[in-house]
Formats: sequence, C-alpha cells, structure tokens
Amino acid sequence: MLEVADARAEVLARVRPPVPLVQSVAGMTGAVIAADVAADRDSPPFDKSLRDGYAVRSTDRFDAPLRVVEEIPAGAVPVKAIGAGECARIFTGAPIPAGADAVVMQEDATAVGDGVTTRHAPRPGQWVYRRGAEMRAGEVVVPAGSVLTPAAAGVLAGVGCVEAPLYLAPEVSIVATGDELVDVCRTPGPGQIRNTNGPMLAALTATAGGVPFDHGIARDTRDALRDTLGAALAEANVVLIAGGVSAGKFDLVPGVLEELGVTAHFHKVRMKPGKPLLFGTRGDTLVFGLPGNPVSALVCFELFVRPALRALAGHADPGPRTATLPLAAPVAEVNDRPTYRPAVLEPAAVSWAVRPLEGGSAPDLRGMAPADALLVLPAGDARYDTGTPVPVVLMDRKN
Repeated sequence: MLEVADARAEVLARVRPPVPLVQSVAGMTGAVIAADVAADRDSPPFDKSLRDGYAVRSTDRFDAPLRVVEEIPAGAVPVKAIGAGECARIFTGAPIPAGADAVVMQEDATAVGDGVTTRHAPRPGQWVYRRGAEMRAGEVVVPAGSVLTPAAAGVLAGVGCVEAPLYLAPEVSIVATGDELVDVCRTPGPGQIRNTNGPMLAALTATAGGVPFDHGIARDTRDALRDTLGAALAEANVVLIAGGVSAGKFDLVPGVLEELGVTAHFHKVRMKPGKPLLFGTRGDTLVFGLPGNPVSALVCFELFVRPALRALAGHADPGPRTATLPLAAPVAEVNDRPTYRPAVLEPAAVSWAVRPLEGGSAPDLRGMAPADALLVLPAGDARYDTGTPVPVVLMDRKN
C-alpha cells in the first residue's frame, strides 16, 4: 500500500506534458501562458500627468503668478514648450509638455487673471509618471508559465497581444456508479439516494481548471459499466469514477477497467479517508477510481486529481498547497493511518489558525461543506493542544 506522497508522485509521473495552442486570450482567465510575452512599446509612451493641475518647471520662481500658455487634455499632444514664468493647464493622463518637469495639483493652485499661483514650490518629478516606468519596449511583461489573471489580461491588452500560446483546459469525464443512486431531480425510492458525487466532482473539476463532462450513473453490472466507462474513456484526458473500487461483491470497476485496456498503477493508499483509491492509465488518459463515500472522494480529489489537472493545464507547481498553522482548538484522535480531517481557516492574532470541523466522516458531505483545509494527522495517537503548529492542505475553491 503506497504512502500519499508516493502515490501522488506516481500520478504526476504519468501526466503527459501539455501541448499549447495559439488562441485568443479573451475570456481565457485561469489559463496558463506557454511563452513569454514582451512589450511592443514603452508604457507609458511619454511622460504623463498623474493629476489634474498645471505642468510647471520646478526651477521656476513661484512668488508671482505663472502665465497659462496652453491647455492639454488627455489624448492631446502639447504644442508649446514651457518657458520661464509659464505653465500649462493639464489633465490626468495627458503628456507633459517640453520644458516642464512637475505638476501642481489644481487643489494647490489658485487662478489669478490669465495666470495661476501655487501654495508650494513643487519638487522635480512631482505627479509625473515617467515614460517606460511601467514597462520598456522588448521587456518580458508576462512570462511563460503565468496564469492569465484579469490583471494579466489587462497587461496583454496594453501590449497589443490578442493571441498567445495557451495550455488547454483538460477535459474530464465523470461517472458515478451504484444501483442505489438516482438522478438529483428524482425522488429516491426505498434504499435509494441521490447522486451527489457527480455534481460535486464536476464542480471540483471546474475549480481546478478542467472541463467536466457528466456521464451520469452507471449501474453495478459489467455491461453497464463497460458501456459507460468505455464512452468516458473515449471522450476525455481524465476519467473520474466514483464508487465500485473497494473489495465488495458489487465493486466491479477494477475488473471492467482492465477489460477496457486500463493499466492499474496502484490500488489503495495508506490514508484515511480514501484508502480504496485506484489510479490507472490507458494511453495518455488518466483514470481515477475514487471511493463512493463523498468525503473520501473529495479528499482524494484534492490530494491527487487536482494536482494532475493542474499539471495537465501547464501549471509549474501542481500542488497541493500546504502550510503549517496553529490549531484553533485541541485535537485528540487515534487513527491507524495518516488522516485528513476537514477543517476551516480562521484569522488569528498574527496570521491564520486552523479549526477542525466536527463530523466530516466518509459519508458526511454536509459536515465537509464549510471546509477550506484538510488537517493532516499522523497515524497513531494524535493529541494536540490549542496553538500547536500542525500541517494542513489548503483546499483551493477557485483554481
């Protein structure tokens, strides 16, 4: 039985390096850029004013009114140089005229006839944004491996980049198994429950940057599983199967996957919850057989599937993200395997603390719902007081 770190390493070793595709960057927030993007010009392309006011010479005398020789709105080009005793009315974003090297805010100036007086002599460069202060022509402004955030999209727009090589979002087929399951829109009959794993895994996939395809519910027969899993394998880069991977009479998934040409690389991981996890491949397709208990499936997703999806999407650091944080409440547990307990992050005096959640057992998805972290407890007797630093896995609810 593999340890968690070894199992994750096995998964990531099977991820084929993604191939980028040149495409429009519009609407691609969250995608990873595969090549450096450089500025095509200086930004700003000229010295510009950061305030509405007056462009002046800082070396001028300010004990008498300065004559206003021009008005320069944003988008205009100055036509006059500023000489001694002169200034220009200027507005935010407008180019600084020749001869001027500072801006006096309009709040610090008073109109006197055709001139203006100022309260204080300005310092050189006051309220002036120098040419190239943001970026220089040829400078790499969005490096390869960057995530296309809204700010990065704005930077790309600023350098005229409408297309870039981007890594495609991985496509993920999702199958829930079990004769006891009914669709979420149906009322369960005796012995039945609604399918929560399918919608949960689809939502998790979306937060990890993948594109989910829900293949619905596969019944616990070889024929039904073979048909549904065969279609799922043909459609996506990753297949997630919830249920049917333990050692019971109706846990038929491992055998059917083998019939469909999937090579199993491990089956069972030394962890709680999530021990029955199966991982295999068919060609370049990654196949995860997740436990049917919802919390187990969610924990396995965070520890193994999310890193795989991030790697497929071109992220240099697939995760998971971890931290060591003080406990906000005591913990006392005895476990036979390393345990991942649902927890929430709370503001603390200096940084953050982590509070274990009550409930969160393998079937208790409601108890898991508020969690944004997993408290990592070792096998054996784990007894920690409030304030004890403990390792946690940070659950990314976005990407």
